[in-house]
Amino acid sequence: MPSAASSAGAGWAGVGPQLAGRLAKLDIRGDRDLALHLPLRYEDETRLVAIADAPEGLPVQVEGVVEACEVRLRPRRQLVARVADASGGLTVRLLHFHPSQAKQLEPGGRLRLFGEIRAGFFGAEMVHPRMRPVAEGESLPEALTPIYPTTAGLAQSALKKLIGRALAHLPEEDLLPEVQAEPCGLPTFSAALRFLHAPPPGTPLAELEARSHPAWQRIKFEELLVQQLSLRRAHAARRAKNAPRLVGDGSLTGPLRASLPFSLTGAQERAVGEIAGELAAPHPMQRLLQGDVGSGKTIVAALAMLQAAEAGWQAALMAPTEILAEQHYLKLAAWLTPLGIDVVWLSGSQKKKARAEMVARLESGTAHLAVGTHALITEQVAFPRLGLAVVDEQHRFGVRQRVALRDKGAEGSAPHLLMMSATPIPRTLAMSYYADLDVSVLDELPPGRSPVVTKLVADSRRDEVVARLRDACMAGQQAYWVCPLIEESETLELQTALDTHAALAAALPELRVGLVHGRLKAAEKTATMAAFAAGEIHLLVATTVIEVGVDVPNASLMVIEHAERFGLAQLHQLRGRVGRGAAASACILLYAGPLSENGRGRLKAIFEHTDGFAIAREDLRLRGPGEFVGARQSGVPLLRYADLEADADLIDAARTLAERLLREDPARATAVIERWQGGRETLLRA
Repeated sequence: MPSAASSAGAGWAGVGPQLAGRLAKLDIRGDRDLALHLPLRYEDETRLVAIADAPEGLPVQVEGVVEACEVRLRPRRQLVARVADASGGLTVRLLHFHPSQAKQLEPGGRLRLFGEIRAGFFGAEMVHPRMRPVAEGESLPEALTPIYPTTAGLAQSALKKLIGRALAHLPEEDLLPEVQAEPCGLPTFSAALRFLHAPPPGTPLAELEARSHPAWQRIKFEELLVQQLSLRRAHAARRAKNAPRLVGDGSLTGPLRASLPFSLTGAQERAVGEIAGELAAPHPMQRLLQGDVGSGKTIVAALAMLQAAEAGWQAALMAPTEILAEQHYLKLAAWLTPLGIDVVWLSGSQKKKARAEMVARLESGTAHLAVGTHALITEQVAFPRLGLAVVDEQHRFGVRQRVALRDKGAEGSAPHLLMMSATPIPRTLAMSYYADLDVSVLDELPPGRSPVVTKLVADSRRDEVVARLRDACMAGQQAYWVCPLIEESETLELQTALDTHAALAAALPELRVGLVHGRLKAAEKTATMAAFAAGEIHLLVATTVIEVGVDVPNASLMVIEHAERFGLAQLHQLRGRVGRGAAASACILLYAGPLSENGRGRLKAIFEHTDGFAIAREDLRLRGPGEFVGARQSGVPLLRYADLEADADLIDAARTLAERLLREDPARATAVIERWQGGRETLLRA
């Protein structure tokens, strides 16, 4: 078989450059990929239905002779024909047509029509059916007709022909004989592929469409197995690299713990222990620290960074937004400066002189810790002894950005990497897309967090919400008002924030109303946030720049306008900005009807659940894995066929077999990966 890594436009045996270019748009680069290009759905052309017996609204195949055909001009230009068999007749209507179709519908011709019959003004009719001229008594297909995903300029017939040729070259040997044995009892790989490309008559369409047929199970199992193998090999490759051994002596972590006004939770202690053990090892840690909003990830990261400093190495923390990065900087500086730790701050909006001074402190080694945005990975920033890189809200960063931070490490030595996420990752996702990472979970909240009551309120009751907000602020509390998300226009989103701020300031003259949005200069943003934190601003009108990291314990009311436009994870993150103090807190979700099914599902989920892990499972069900994986997909193919929710049992089995193959038969593991990925397997570098 030609390599799957054949270049996009070069073509291969029997496929010219132009066709190869079209196939490349479908990520098909050789016969191997063609064989794995499975149908989206099937149509049953293995039987004929008499026209009089054909059910309405279901795809059927009928055969008849054209009795009449004409072009009608009213109510619009269309081609209308009458086709009949021995049981009765129907109208064929083409609203757009070519001369070749008019020729097919000439009276006296025999046609097979495939489509849905519906009731028309003149009786039963088919609109734009698939038509094929046939001879009387011509045999029917012996398999269901596959319908493939395709692209412009590539007809189903051409794709089917190419796939048929690829299947003829498909090797019969099975690389996974254990899958045919009990308890799996699945067909061989080649048998499963041949079956799915041409299911015999009588195969239950429901089983094919639900992908529950044993042939589908076999393909999905192997896809999950390949993902597990790729990620585990990436994990092993990383562990083979050198990293500094960050062995702490407690001279900094001890005093920090003693100075804290709180004790760590059991989950935090467990995570600290796991991370401390890995930092002391001579190979790079690659750990994901995940925990719900407010579960205390920052203090766990701070203790890890102090362990690096105790060992004589530097640490860096990178966050996706300036507000979040600055919050981290202020918190870490308050904790660590009294211990003699020099913390520097780097952001894109810094004045040149201030930035140069921070970079110089880092480069000279006097600064132990750098906190910042993407500014940390610019060329002029150098770490002579980077031992630990921490990435917050890791799904917001691309692979290249994480690699760039890791590459700041000393030559011949990779820094340890700790990634943090406040979007809890469901178990099935952690087992598949994150199988190359070690995971620490903070599954309990620190004591003293007040529960947040969530209320769904129609936009028509906006005045009541404003009145409640006035009462809360006059009673000494503070509040957020989050403006609607307008994805198609940043300018429109900004204008909405300005209008909302003006309207609320006019409606609430007795309150001080602040505004933050993404276009504000860093100094203005910082000043506004500082004033809000200090209690000088009662109400903060904001865009989603406050989604993560903002910690104002006195803020007890959150209003999210047009909540139906936000994703579940975003709503949960925003709600997590309140309930951080002792006061009873509420999150009001203002929505405008009519709601879409998805919008209703999201609001129902956020209303019913406060547990981030339950919300994450709902989010996965509603939106699939893409949102969680973020820009991480380099080297981790998004699953084409397997479904994380429906195929959880297959993930377990694939994980077990992957571990065994890598341990006992690495050559076979390589062959299975090659079958699916060809020359495209990319070891995950970040």
